[in-house]
Amino acid sequence: MPKIVEAFSRIGEENAFAVLARATQLQAQGRDVINLGIGQPDFATPEHIVEAAIKALRDGHHGYTPATGILPLREAICRDVARRLNVEVSPDAVMVMPGGKVTMFAAILMFGEPGAEILYPDPGFPIYRSMIEFTGAKPVPVPIREENGFAFSAQETLSLINERTRLVILNSPANPTGGVTPKAEIDALVAGLAAHPDVAILSDEIYGSMTYDGEPHVSLLSYPEIRDRLIWLDGASKTYAMTGWRLGWSVWPPAFYEAARKLAVNSFSCVNAATQRAGIAALDGPQDCVATMMTAFDARRKLVVEGLNALPGIRCRMPKGAFYAFPNIRATGWKAKPLASALLEKAGVAVIGGPDFGIHGEGYLRLSYAASQDAISTALRRMGDFLESETPLQG
Repeated sequence: MPKIVEAFSRIGEENAFAVLARATQLQAQGRDVINLGIGQPDFATPEHIVEAAIKALRDGHHGYTPATGILPLREAICRDVARRLNVEVSPDAVMVMPGGKVTMFAAILMFGEPGAEILYPDPGFPIYRSMIEFTGAKPVPVPIREENGFAFSAQETLSLINERTRLVILNSPANPTGGVTPKAEIDALVAGLAAHPDVAILSDEIYGSMTYDGEPHVSLLSYPEIRDRLIWLDGASKTYAMTGWRLGWSVWPPAFYEAARKLAVNSFSCVNAATQRAGIAALDGPQDCVATMMTAFDARRKLVVEGLNALPGIRCRMPKGAFYAFPNIRATGWKAKPLASALLEKAGVAVIGGPDFGIHGEGYLRLSYAASQDAISTALRRMGDFLESETPLQG
């Protein structure tokens, strides 16, 4: 039997997809399941974006494109960055990718190797640690603490950097916590990074358009002193409800760009042509679809937090960004993963256990409120009934 190389044994999972598969299986058996597990807007992709893709296909955009993405889309990305973040970016720095994960993969491959260390947020998107371990580098978790509003701490992050550190991964607004790191903390981090000029930075800002209550999104792109080692990640999946289209993009410094281009040529060749044309329509077209979606998410955010805080043994901070709540469930007596499993199997509510997002996720669940208010209300009622009737199962 052929033997797969050992590195593949270190690849982890994104358990939200496993929960989705189990929820789908239960639904196929006739069970009524409310899925608050997967991080996917329940809105349809706006019609003008869909029509742009259809037109592209009808106009004959069926072939390969440059590995970096078509110039009109890269120019549209630059206009979007200028409009939203007030930062000027050259199209020659932009890479179009098939989703946000590919930028993570490229950046971590670029700097991860045995003997290296890479810092990543914990709890955080599970692909960070998975890919770090795949490269043979040592993953170094940066604790994301509830008492800090689920923002990263500049002081704590900087304290973990040493001579082996090659890359620091940052994420704000954050998955799974909904935390948004304030400007003062980002200022302090950038200032401290001046002492570590050989450390690269990956800033995952896929939820950058999703903040609430006037909370500003502070982009690492707005700090010129780190632009020569900053990889900035964004995409269409969340902002424009385009998860299945697989359209992401990133901005790379000149020193890293050619390596990223070569990796694209050797892996995915290019993002499909029609999706790239749809991306132009998304970025240059009317943005009221984004505002409509965010208004709905805001109402759901308040509903889910109020409902969670009314449940026995649960407390939940109000998230400042993205579309996730990350309630503390320690007082219920349950461990997080057994509770998540029991809620799915017995109550028909799919959520994700905090440990699926890292070692500091124990004691928490992640709920996606990218579902209707009726679905959220029903899920909260089922959770309450379950917690009042079931004895905690440890393990």
